[in-house]
Amino acid sequence: MRLPPDSLAFQMLGAAAAVRAVSEGTALPQAIEDAAAQLRLDRVRDAATRGALQDIAYRTMRQFGTARALVTKLVTRPPGAQVDSLLAVALALLLEQAPGQRQDKDSQDAAQGATQGTPGRAGYSTFTVVDQAVSAAASEPKTAHARGLVNAVLRRFLRERKALLAEVNRDEQARWNLPPWWLRMLREAYPEQWTDLAASVNVRPPMTLRVNTARVSVKQYQTDLANAGLAGTVVGPQAVRLVRAVPVTQLPGFAEGVVSVQDAGAQLAAPLLEVADGMRVLDACAAPGGKTGHLLELGDIDVTAVESDPQRATRINENLARLGKQARVVVGDASRPADWWDGQPFDRILADVPCSASGIVRRHPDIRWLRRETDIAKLVTEQRRIVSQLWPLLKPGGILVYVTCSIFPTEGEEQARWFGAQLADAIRLQAPGQLLPGTRTTTPPAGEQGEKDPGHASLPSDHDGFFYARFQKRA
Repeated sequence: MRLPPDSLAFQMLGAAAAVRAVSEGTALPQAIEDAAAQLRLDRVRDAATRGALQDIAYRTMRQFGTARALVTKLVTRPPGAQVDSLLAVALALLLEQAPGQRQDKDSQDAAQGATQGTPGRAGYSTFTVVDQAVSAAASEPKTAHARGLVNAVLRRFLRERKALLAEVNRDEQARWNLPPWWLRMLREAYPEQWTDLAASVNVRPPMTLRVNTARVSVKQYQTDLANAGLAGTVVGPQAVRLVRAVPVTQLPGFAEGVVSVQDAGAQLAAPLLEVADGMRVLDACAAPGGKTGHLLELGDIDVTAVESDPQRATRINENLARLGKQARVVVGDASRPADWWDGQPFDRILADVPCSASGIVRRHPDIRWLRRETDIAKLVTEQRRIVSQLWPLLKPGGILVYVTCSIFPTEGEEQARWFGAQLADAIRLQAPGQLLPGTRTTTPPAGEQGEKDPGHASLPSDHDGFFYARFQKRA
């Protein structure tokens, strides 16, 4: 049975393929690209279908622990990877519905909209999810035999939802949609806050813009948004959070480089370097170029952007072209500067190092399922190697900013203390320290000189999780 691309069944099949790929170790963005290619979706012609597929896959990743536990509970014999993933997708969509929602069509308009891949304000109706999941199973020769199973499993969940959730949620991974080791690290680091942090990973993140204030004021850009039928709230010196996320093509001035999409917490990095015209600045591990572009908006500076992945390095140039900015983009390993450094020291270094990404998991929900506990120690070693190799490239009197998008202290404050003890002639300056997702920062560590922290006075009020530390080389 051939499914129309604008049907929810078609989109669920694509999302199930992406979810299955994540289970096998592929990052979700690449898994979605692979699924779209397998379904022969054109990037322009089928943009709406691709968008719906992506949305469903992301929803599933946020509910994956609960959905997988339910599949294990409700299916006595393994149905095969394709059916297993399809059930996880359908159950994740049903988990978003209010427990008392009717199983028939809530309204003709809502159900019809969901069938066409456009959820109503209440989301996909339960009737639609079950009906389309069965259609999805029936459409594929390898899964057609399981259409009765899919129907029975989903209907049983709807009948026994409360009891089934009470049972599977005894398991912490199912309840919080986080691996046990991740929950343990949260408990150890934040004994008073860990439940809020665990719950926050399944909240959809805001869409936040960085306004290039050299071209337009934040206040004026809010007016421009209003004139375009959009609304935004100021959440930082250059940060405007949209009330409703929209495609970037709808943003006034985006194509011209007036604004960029960047989390409010990430927007702290460039100002913390305190750049001035004429400085040589290194942006290490720079892709996709958001912080590189921000630096170039702050001054007439000479920026070298280093990125180890050639494809991601291309993204830096693309983003800078939209902003009308230029940098020296180098494909290289930040921990091996001998391969790419020209021998001229830098006034400023931004070390936005590889990390667990535990602070941005609400934006990248697959990370929790791909990351392993053993990865943390390897990342800590890599972070130390990168910063230790970059430190000799800094001029006396220069400043290095260490950044991770992590909330684990092993990648944050513990690392900052290690750097302070190990780096020759390093003075630790004030910095925001640990920012937790959606909250204001914790108390920042004091700098050795008691100086004012350029970023702390105007911290954003809604952001992802980051850690910031600053070090100055003694003159």
